[in-house]
Amino acid sequence: MPLTPLGPGVHFFPSAVNSVVVEDSHGGALLVDTGLDESHARKLLRALEETGLTPVAILNTHSHADHHGGNAFILKRFPELPVYAPPVESAIINDPMLEPLYLFGACPPPELRTRFLLAPPSPAQPIRSGVQRLGGVTVELIDVPGHAVQMYAVRVGELLYAADALNGPDNLHKHPLIFCVDSVQQKASARKLGELDGIRVVLPGHGEPAADLRALAEVNVEKYGQTTRNVLEAVRQGEATIDELLARVCNDLNIQMSNAPSVVLNRSVISAHLVELQQAGQVTQAVKDNRLLFQAT
Repeated sequence: MPLTPLGPGVHFFPSAVNSVVVEDSHGGALLVDTGLDESHARKLLRALEETGLTPVAILNTHSHADHHGGNAFILKRFPELPVYAPPVESAIINDPMLEPLYLFGACPPPELRTRFLLAPPSPAQPIRSGVQRLGGVTVELIDVPGHAVQMYAVRVGELLYAADALNGPDNLHKHPLIFCVDSVQQKASARKLGELDGIRVVLPGHGEPAADLRALAEVNVEKYGQTTRNVLEAVRQGEATIDELLARVCNDLNIQMSNAPSVVLNRSVISAHLVELQQAGQVTQAVKDNRLLFQAT
């Protein structure tokens, strides 16, 4: 599959998770997010070769395995390539066991050590937000936490790669619960991107390019808000543990979880929105009969 142009010197490689390619002036390219695994990375390198480009650096917008799982294969081919990521995220990319560890809360079982949660390690260097020059390419890195502890959207002139701060409509429909670690920040980051001026094309981490940034942001904010309302409705059915609330929400949304990764990922979503509701004074928690329970105020 060839690279798809987004604008002068900027392309993307469409897949389940998008990769972005930003050219320098000497035939080099900054790779933004490398996909889930070796298969994605192999196809990405083939597309670069067909375009006459050579990678000069990697930027991972955050540490979820589907965005940096391709690093290891690319680094086998180009071992001197620098890898950059937000500071907290770079620690996880260096030691990916931290991802299933924080999701499970203890040493993760084999079912949580699959490629979807446990990518190969790569030597990511921490980099701050703002205008940065990476591998001969100048980009603006915009803080958009919420989906991950730290995450960057990437702006190149009139083009914006929103990473997972924004999702395409199909992805929002496919996934009733969009992952987050902080639902307040998730909404704020989507609103923040929606207010940017001068963006001609926005590419979400999952989905097709769009011309109307504000409209895409509004759809995402509404989706995130709906999840908060779903969690509140589940709490109003009676005091319950996080796992009981997760089951209620999934039943209400006709979600059928069938594996351990989906449970721990969706459990984090419920937890994040519960914290938001606590901060808003709509939910309280208490320990009763050795159980951590949540109830509506």
